[in-house]
Amino acid sequence: MALKRTNVYADEEDLDLIKEAAKRLGVSEAELIREGIHRIALARRVWDEPFVTDEETFDLGGPITHDEVREAVSETFGSKEPRGRGHAA
Repeated sequence: MALKRTNVYADEEDLDLIKEAAKRLGVSEAELIREGIHRIALARRVWDEPFVTDEETFDLGGPITHDEVREAVSETFGSKEPRGRGHAA
């Protein structure tokens, strides 16, 4: 991908955060800015055709109950004692 130079105005606080992150990650500030531009460009992209047409559907198996979720989690992670239910330790 060829790079093209451009000028952008940014808040000083945002630039400070980018500078800190670049130092912490061991990459250039420009690399982080390019990554941010790329992510926004992809997030705002408009596709020529819809991902799914009106004639296509996905069958995800219908509604899932609370008990089915609990059972699936227990099968995967085991049935450990519940932790705190939202209370800080």
